[in-house]
Amino acid sequence: MATEGAAPVGVRGRVAHALRLDEGRRAWRRLPDSARTLIPGVALLGIAALYPTYVESLPSVPVIQEFPSVSTAVIMIVFVMMAVGLNIVVGYAGLLDLGYVAFYAVGAYTAGWLASGHFQQVQIHVGAAGISPDLRGIHINIWIVLLLAGCLTGIAGILIGLPTLRLRGDYLAIVTLGFGEIIPQFVRNADSLGGFNLTAGTFGINPIDSPGFGDSLNEAIGLPINFQQSFEKINLFYWSALALLLITIFCSVRLRDSRLGRAWIAIREDETAAAAMGVPLMRTKTWAYALGAFFGGIAGAFYASFKGGAFPSEFFFNISVFLLCMVILGGMGSVWGVVVAGAILAYLNQEGLANIGGYLNEETPLDFEVTKYTFGIYGAIIVLMMLFRPQGLIPERRRASEIEEGVHEGDTLYGERHA
Repeated sequence: MATEGAAPVGVRGRVAHALRLDEGRRAWRRLPDSARTLIPGVALLGIAALYPTYVESLPSVPVIQEFPSVSTAVIMIVFVMMAVGLNIVVGYAGLLDLGYVAFYAVGAYTAGWLASGHFQQVQIHVGAAGISPDLRGIHINIWIVLLLAGCLTGIAGILIGLPTLRLRGDYLAIVTLGFGEIIPQFVRNADSLGGFNLTAGTFGINPIDSPGFGDSLNEAIGLPINFQQSFEKINLFYWSALALLLITIFCSVRLRDSRLGRAWIAIREDETAAAAMGVPLMRTKTWAYALGAFFGGIAGAFYASFKGGAFPSEFFFNISVFLLCMVILGGMGSVWGVVVAGAILAYLNQEGLANIGGYLNEETPLDFEVTKYTFGIYGAIIVLMMLFRPQGLIPERRRASEIEEGVHEGDTLYGERHA
């Protein structure tokens, strides 16, 4: 009897639960589109902002074993910033850039020139936080240096773009590849330009000043004087990097929806048609290069400050390919896709592959070092993506529709279908 009476109660419970879910879905659909976009974004931002406070309490996960440490998360965010900047050039404007590492290097060395003791010939201090006034060299507040690095790198992007943007397709890629090789070679060998040491050669420029807010803001509202002097320096770098990433994403989205962004998309879709409609090709392409370089320069300067130096060993061609993989994997032109793909690949590069290799060696008969095959694994990921999901993880709507619809067999030039 008890069993017979329990069944209807269980059925009623499931029905009531289904009705509540259905009512919840209807309530969610009644919300304005802006609210349905804002609420998940705020939730994700809260999870990301609080990450340093709960990462150590997270349980281990099969295969990847551990979640990224806060230090690794900082590097991941920096690479995502650069990927979002490259997405402006490749995803929005459709310009294949294989030399983005050059902008990364220019930003890092700008921080080295303007926030270190490299130039011992002078003693210039401008708002430096937590730096002894007796130190020689140029010591400008690192927040100002980030902006200056972005501007200087943007100018470098214009100088690189002007002689190359008349080219298209493979020719443009080859020339950008050349510039991407020239800049790292230059910084490795510019330690004696007529007797002047510009880049310190293979030793790099170090130490580079850390971000901070100085004594005044520390006394007024408790902000740290200098990140390196704080017990929570890694967390401070993480939150600063997250803030810079949010600014980068906001600017990228606004640029995409602007008149300039629509001109980039028109060039990407059909350069000849865009020119016929009055889009100034050279000026529009140059803006893409300059703005993409701007964010790459800021990321490079911040990374140099985080690492405490600008070292030429970190500016190889592989970085350009790595960033391009992030854009392709996420979906060309898709900001959120690039963010997700950039975070995944950056994690695999920093900790993920090593953790996966350790798990496979411990739990399976396999015995090999996964990290030796890093770029082979990245290549396999890209090949699989191109075969099964060419539009990317989170594709832009326009590109997704183009790839999914395409040109069907039997279509004529004017879109008519033969019987």
